[in-house]
Amino acid sequence: MKILIVSDTHKKHDNLVRILKREEDIDLMIHLGDSEGYEDYIAELAGCPVEIVSGNNDFFTDLDREKELEIGKYHVLITHGHYYYVAMGVEDLKKEALGRGMDVVMFGHTHRPLLDYSRGIVTLNPGSVSFPRQEGRRPSYALMELDKEGEAHFKIKYL
Repeated sequence: MKILIVSDTHKKHDNLVRILKREEDIDLMIHLGDSEGYEDYIAELAGCPVEIVSGNNDFFTDLDREKELEIGKYHVLITHGHYYYVAMGVEDLKKEALGRGMDVVMFGHTHRPLLDYSRGIVTLNPGSVSFPRQEGRRPSYALMELDKEGEAHFKIKYL
């Protein structure tokens, strides 16, 4: 199973189109917020099931603030992250996810990619497809792939 994880598209979809052409055979796409009213368009582009949560720029939306997903044997919490003050660090978010028995927590908001395997939980931020803020400022996204044994493998990728 191949899961594409993106965040913070902010009405700019050219890079998302490039990513979808590059990453073929996606089984699920996760969008971690700030789709800014383009949820249906993003779902149409993806051509597969899509899970989207609301971000701090998703005004007047009925999107969920966060979701708990079952991906294979993994319990996954997806959120934009602003309610957990992720711009100041991820410890509050990790604590919440661990308290809920999650194996993986995914968030956006900071526009900076992160893949961390500490404290018994995978913490993942794909960065931003449209407005990257990390050094080098390359648009980024993440992949979660389940192998034949059901084990998850994560990668941060750049355009």
